[in-house]
Amino acid sequence: MLPKVQISLDLTNLEEAIATAEQAMAVGVDWLEAGTPLILAEGLRAIRGLRQRFPGVPIVADLKTMDGGYLEAEMMAKAGATHVVVMARAHEETIKCVVKAGRDYGIGVMGDNLGYESMIDGAKRLEDLGCGYVIHHIGYDERRGIAASGRRPPSPMDQLREVVAAVTVPVQAVGGLTLEQAISTPKFGAPLVVIGAPLVIDSDRFAQASNDPMGVLKRICQEVHDYGDVPVRCEQI
Repeated sequence: MLPKVQISLDLTNLEEAIATAEQAMAVGVDWLEAGTPLILAEGLRAIRGLRQRFPGVPIVADLKTMDGGYLEAEMMAKAGATHVVVMARAHEETIKCVVKAGRDYGIGVMGDNLGYESMIDGAKRLEDLGCGYVIHHIGYDERRGIAASGRRPPSPMDQLREVVAAVTVPVQAVGGLTLEQAISTPKFGAPLVVIGAPLVIDSDRFAQASNDPMGVLKRICQEVHDYGDVPVRCEQI
């Protein structure tokens, strides 16, 4: 699978999200993600607005669904999302409902292992229940809270190889990665590179970073796209 770069639009204003997405697409980003803050702030308007402006681009709706799986996925699909996100900690029936909605509406289902007791078992559970992608995710609050206590926060890189080996579907690594770590994830077998806070989105203000985020993003896109094919046992679109 050729690696893809996905920008996480963890913003709270649709107009700013669209402006950021326009810049991101210009420097080579492949997928757009309507981040959870954007969906909370703007609702379905966020998905519709991105779809109207970017008619042919994959759009991930990061709902982090825990219940009401079919309805939430259906709403996002009808608004223009091509992928939705369900949590490994959701009930088995919720994950199955999201997977069914994905099949009914022709959208991809991404399962997120954030907060699962065993990240590897969480990834396996998501694939076993029908998710076509695994998001290997260390959460924002978890990282910040542990760092504030003076301890080293966990990183998705800690178990990325093990998660990739445990499933056959494409994997993303998300949560506090440095620039070099993000670029390196295809080397670990994870072809979907997600870029958001703190590289291009200020994680304290949930606004576009004030340095040179698009210069950073351009470099990421060039290096990721130059990597070449990443072997995936069950390749998704």
